[in-house]
Amino acid sequence: MKRLFLLGTVFVKILAASRLCDRDDGPSLTVRTITGTYTGLQNSEYPGVREFRNIPYAEPPVGKLRWKPPVPLRPSRSHHHSYRFPPSCPQYLTSQLSLWNANITDFSISTGDQSHYAGEMAQTTAEDCLSLAIWTPINTTSHDKLPVGLFLPGGSFRGGGLDAPYHMPAGWVNRSQKHIMVTMNYRVNIFGFPNSAGLEDNDLGILDQRLALEWVYANIEAFGGDSSRITVWGHSAGGVSADVLNFAYHDDPLAAGFFLMSGAAMRTFAQGDNALQTNFTYVSKELGCDFPDDPEAEVECMQQVPVNLITNFVGHYGDENKKPSLFFRPTADNKIIFKNYTERAEKGLISKVPALISDTSNEQSSLIAYPIDNLTQGPNKTEVDKGTLSDFICPAFNSSNAREFNDLTTYRYQYAGNYSNLTPFPWMGAYHGADLPMIFGSYNLTGGATEFQRQVAETMQDYVLAFLTDPENGLKSLSWLPDSSGSSVGGPMVRFGAGDVVVQSINASDVDVACTGRGHYNSRP
Repeated sequence: MKRLFLLGTVFVKILAASRLCDRDDGPSLTVRTITGTYTGLQNSEYPGVREFRNIPYAEPPVGKLRWKPPVPLRPSRSHHHSYRFPPSCPQYLTSQLSLWNANITDFSISTGDQSHYAGEMAQTTAEDCLSLAIWTPINTTSHDKLPVGLFLPGGSFRGGGLDAPYHMPAGWVNRSQKHIMVTMNYRVNIFGFPNSAGLEDNDLGILDQRLALEWVYANIEAFGGDSSRITVWGHSAGGVSADVLNFAYHDDPLAAGFFLMSGAAMRTFAQGDNALQTNFTYVSKELGCDFPDDPEAEVECMQQVPVNLITNFVGHYGDENKKPSLFFRPTADNKIIFKNYTERAEKGLISKVPALISDTSNEQSSLIAYPIDNLTQGPNKTEVDKGTLSDFICPAFNSSNAREFNDLTTYRYQYAGNYSNLTPFPWMGAYHGADLPMIFGSYNLTGGATEFQRQVAETMQDYVLAFLTDPENGLKSLSWLPDSSGSSVGGPMVRFGAGDVVVQSINASDVDVACTGRGHYNSRP
């Protein structure tokens, strides 16, 4: 598939190499890239880490570029101080309470002095948001060729971004001194997935992610990274996105591996039909852009409407539970997102690189409707297990089978830890996302981490680092064998943090059995 980046790969890498600005006498906080020179800072809490907090990877998607595919930046010698994290992409802070905005807010973007359930557009968001942040060991130079993790945050394709407390990997980078982490913003909700009849491309958030990957591929060696060892890694909606990229660019993945955390493409996407396109038209009409027979004029008019008016209109509509619902999510266009991923896999249209696929043992516990009748005892366990199975376990199982069909190396783990400093209610267990701060090293933001929790976190960090370092064989050196189960017999899987056991090898059938119709899922291993 054609790349968005305008410069050819070979020329890009030559140009990047010619513009490095590492000093021969030691490390530097200033790095020259194709698109500009950036001065970062030393992390005050983790002095072994340098951070570049705001590096644009595309032109601002504003004005006539709103609802258009991301435009690559031109080569530049301009100099920027990359000290502040960029604004997250436009998103609404729903007034409807959930565990996420009431109890586990460190997964959410920074909201300044707004509450996480303000009922309005987040003041820390803006359309000029297509940026990424980079964390490297403090002494890294362009000669080090360290492995790279490119992280795609989740947020149900409605929100999220890189500026979230639990998305900060400085603690892990400081500890390892052996890898680089990159986290990115991408457009969400109506700005990322408008479903407009007047647009040729509607899965814009996915195109943003691809362009960010191309920028990292072209420039990461200037920061000490290895462009041949980039792992595209996403959580939740980010995990779905990473797998979408895995299929969409199978002939040119630019990735050495994929890490799919609690999200995979093996699910049913909405179809880009007229029923969905009426959502964009409805919003347009309500905001004064009424062009019933001219969808291109509708888009042009909407490009002139202030971003906060659009964001708040869509958000208030949802808060008021109006029907029919307004749906702005990824849709199958058979260009970037496909209707049938099983069929794609059977045709071999999948990247020929290893993958790490993971889930938590009690995913759905943090995703159930709020308020909860009994916060002490929690929601109905049967319903929670059902959602965990259908939305997470079985898509992971199906993804593993599709990869097995293509003889692709696949590792799987389940996280089962339950720690009071991360989990406000014991019944939540290993909820959706609970493993992310463990790996990123941000698990002790509020204090209270136990020695056992630290052991689990650092073990998980070491295992994931082994995958980033060598996606094919790194985990084998730690006695973690790839899953080769196919659809009938359970294969190897690793489980972290269950009971008083840091790490153990289990049979995948212990987790997948209900997906085969031969048993029931147990969320309490």
